[in-house]
Amino acid sequence: MPCDGQGPMAMMPSSAEIERAAAILRGGGLVAFPTETVYGLGADARNPEAVARIFEVKGRPQDHPLIVHLPGTGHLDRWAREVPALARTLARAFWPGPLTLIVERAQGVPDAVTGGQNTVGLRVPSHPVAQALLRAFAGEEGERRFDGVAAPSANRFGRISPTTAAHVRADLGGDVAMILDGGACAVGIESTIVDCSRGDPVLLRPGAITAEQIALAAGIAPRPADAEAPRAPGALASHYAPSRPLMLIAAAQWDSALAQIRARRAVLSLREQPPGDTSARWIQMSSDAVRAGHDLYADLRVLDGCDCELILVEAPPPGPQWDGVRDRLSRAATRS
Repeated sequence: MPCDGQGPMAMMPSSAEIERAAAILRGGGLVAFPTETVYGLGADARNPEAVARIFEVKGRPQDHPLIVHLPGTGHLDRWAREVPALARTLARAFWPGPLTLIVERAQGVPDAVTGGQNTVGLRVPSHPVAQALLRAFAGEEGERRFDGVAAPSANRFGRISPTTAAHVRADLGGDVAMILDGGACAVGIESTIVDCSRGDPVLLRPGAITAEQIALAAGIAPRPADAEAPRAPGALASHYAPSRPLMLIAAAQWDSALAQIRARRAVLSLREQPPGDTSARWIQMSSDAVRAGHDLYADLRVLDGCDCELILVEAPPPGPQWDGVRDRLSRAATRS
């Protein structure tokens, strides 16, 4: 079943706001909008100049590929040279939802979107605001086709991803023509990415859709990324990072680390704050992986805003349901 990731309190901009945002995109401007994962910084994916503006605003390396967001599975063939049976199977199982499929790109897909690779990442988001925007944007005017929005996370490159419109405003300010407010993102971490371009599935980035779910749908377990895998968004060693150093500490070393570290710290832990602890801020992480993923970036932003020198995070427990959270934290703890 597709994962819609929607909570009961999702906000919906007016139809006039949606139409205005679609017009901005058609005109080459940037629009930030919510998906079920994080807020995206959107541009017309067929307009190289508009896509270049994404890289400029984010400070993103030019060879770092983007994900193209589509209004439905019917648009898949317009972006892929050919759609493997594996990709169609996974699309049926999980779209709309937090899954990105890597396929060989169709002729005419701009290099700016793919980072110069012969593959492209495609996704159909489930958030109702994203769906409304993508449907309003889609169409044709003369010889121009509007059918995909390139949208990395709406923040400065390498930093904590935004899960509310307020996060986008704080990060990008006036660099975006319009921000559509759809409330807090339900999933809270970026989409799972599966490479379907080389036969068997290859997991390039874990997310809310787990490797176990991919295996169940595909009939074969995804392999881990290898040296021949396409470059994928969010796969650099250092990513999703707060401005302050973040230390990821194994549960077995947690107590000793707290006793030894003297720097003024803010804490994200699965445990309650002990009596007498002098941390600048202590946030208890949910023991539920889904809830922890939903809260992760918002919690890190709160801690990053504290009067502290260091952020200490207790490593999540083992298990595939924690792979997405564990991946984001391990990259946030790696300083480039």
